[in-house]
Amino acid sequence: MSEVAGRQKVNVGLIGFGTVGTGVVKVLAENGRTIKDRLGFELVLKRIADKDIVRDRGVELAPGVLTADAADVLTDPDIDIVIELVGGTTIAKTFIMDALERGKHVVTANKALLSTHGREIFTKTVEKGLEIGFEASVGGGIPIIKSLREGLVGNQIETIFGIINGTSNYILSKMEEEGKSFRDALKDAQTLGIAERNPSLDISGMDSAHKIAILSLLGFGRPVDVKDIFVEGIEDVELCDIQYAKELGYTIKLLAIAKEEAGNLDIRVHPTLLSSQHLLASVRGAKNAIYIKGDLIGESLLYGEGAGEKATSSAVVSDIMDIAECISKGSEITLPNLTFNPRMKVMKRIGMVKSRYYVRFMAVDKPGVLA
Repeated sequence: MSEVAGRQKVNVGLIGFGTVGTGVVKVLAENGRTIKDRLGFELVLKRIADKDIVRDRGVELAPGVLTADAADVLTDPDIDIVIELVGGTTIAKTFIMDALERGKHVVTANKALLSTHGREIFTKTVEKGLEIGFEASVGGGIPIIKSLREGLVGNQIETIFGIINGTSNYILSKMEEEGKSFRDALKDAQTLGIAERNPSLDISGMDSAHKIAILSLLGFGRPVDVKDIFVEGIEDVELCDIQYAKELGYTIKLLAIAKEEAGNLDIRVHPTLLSSQHLLASVRGAKNAIYIKGDLIGESLLYGEGAGEKATSSAVVSDIMDIAECISKGSEITLPNLTFNPRMKVMKRIGMVKSRYYVRFMAVDKPGVLA
């Protein structure tokens, strides 16, 4: 931390200047005065590292800010907070662990990394007395991480479930509302930029699995291996399934579900029939919504933009400001540490789950065929 014109400032460095990284830079520039007024000091974006230092992102940078070498961010002694937005689980992990080793706080939106190597990363932050902000890893602009870490920290969480992948929800919504096939609804999503060119992570349910693993750690205190989560995507949902569900008074949503029952943890991701009267049934398009049940708060629902440049950037900047405020005051991070619950016995396999099921099969229309 250094001084500028007699006022304190906190320096941040960004690794990854893609869609979200560009959004963060825009927020820090366009809302800089508001951020400064609310913090009482200046946030300075000192360095940005990205492989591509030529492409025009539509933002003006001072000379020397942009570099192709991430080491310029990691080794700069004046940078207090490193923002990792490169994605993936290999080089991103190296960047984060290096930053922590050098005594720098970290902010990330990397759900795949945290769900795979979260325990190692969180343990390192505790060892170093640092903080890692990861609000943007789940739910985009919905403050679900902060809710679980702060607002609901005194609760015994019983259930967390919700719609946490906007691409899948958009596809299912289009199929229900406009009678489109899965393939046509997916094409629409790709045209609008809601779905990636390769949408497999979203429609297979794996993106939701990464996110529910993070929420489960926060809610139940047990690290979860993503490979242990039952995951079924929406690729096999056909228009007739949507129509049959509607006739029965239901709507189909891809839900990520986490429950604690008698010390056992039940985590799964799959298409689910929801009563048309349920609040989540009305969540349309690319929106996200997360339901939480705790022993003190009862039932609570968080709803909003689950992805996109602006929503995700909002969450990233919120984390930066929280950490910067502690740095400016010279105070220790006061957020509760991520703890691990030794009372949590086992992770339920899908064969252990008792539930009601919807089954569709084709049969010849004649007496005795069901027998």
